Amino acid sequence: MTETENPVHPQATATRPAGRPGEGATYRRLELKSLGELAALVVLVAVFTALNPGSFATAVNLQTILDQAAIPLIVGVGATLVILMGSIDLSVEGVMGAAGMTFVLLSANSRDTVDLGLWAIPVALAVGVALGLLSGLVHTRLKVPSFIATLGVWFVGLGTATVLFGEAAIPFLAEGSLQSWPSGRTLGLPNSFVLAAVVVLLGVAVGRFTRLGRHAYAIGDDEEIARDNGVRVDRYKLLVFLVAGGCSALAGVLASLQLGAGSATVGIGTLFLTIAAVVIGGTSLGGGKGGILRTALGVLLLTVLNNGLILSGVSPNIQSGVSGAVLILAIVAAAWPHRSRLRIVK
Repeated sequence: MTETENPVHPQATATRPAGRPGEGATYRRLELKSLGELAALVVLVAVFTALNPGSFATAVNLQTILDQAAIPLIVGVGATLVILMGSIDLSVEGVMGAAGMTFVLLSANSRDTVDLGLWAIPVALAVGVALGLLSGLVHTRLKVPSFIATLGVWFVGLGTATVLFGEAAIPFLAEGSLQSWPSGRTLGLPNSFVLAAVVVLLGVAVGRFTRLGRHAYAIGDDEEIARDNGVRVDRYKLLVFLVAGGCSALAGVLASLQLGAGSATVGIGTLFLTIAAVVIGGTSLGGGKGGILRTALGVLLLTVLNNGLILSGVSPNIQSGVSGAVLILAIVAAAWPHRSRLRIVK
């Protein structure tokens, strides 16, 4: 999976000699880790198939797993790009709530007479992009650490969603093709998963073949060297936060369609799953190494784990404990080889 390599901007080679000692070994470790994640996924499938022979390895459950993976896959694209820069985005759930409520209230629903049809989607996406812009501006212009800036935007988004939800009746989406779209099928796959797969592929293309993606890697690898080589660091950080806001907004729209109603808390639980998937996928929290395909693999791994635990009758509390333990182990495994040069998230 060559996507895990760091496609540093060509100018950066002036200060980074080619063929650094250990560079090839680093990429080999990344490739081996990808194989390890695939092996873990295969083992999980085998274990849960043995434990639940009549319910896990079925076409219906496969569709369920893919449908459940759709939202974290979409959010994971933006989250990975942010983390590749050495930053982090904690605003996901607030952005999802604000965008989701905007979409529902501007679509045909049981509470209001406004109906923009499909135009409600770009308006909702614009809300997410605006919140991403706010995160980026607070981080780059005011020099506030990204985790504090985006945590503040999390509250802004959730507050906006709560105000939109109000105290009136829950706004249910009117029956129609739009509401049923996520559960429809394209080439035998859930439409929600097809949408997520398209977003993932677009994210991979951005990461590998655009200046935005290359600069995200370069900034995460060494922000000062990137700046010295002419990279407009603040500009590209801002653009990445815009992308992340758009991804979270799209996830909020999809989650609202799946729910069939508006909810200020439609995104709750998504942040942990997404960050866990990014880390388990091998993207470095210090930035500069990792990739979107690896995050997608992490999402599938966690989705299969959660689905299998549910089918096995494991209580939700134990499921949360298992997921937390997996995340801690993944962080320790990723950080231990580089413990002498770890950096604080910027």
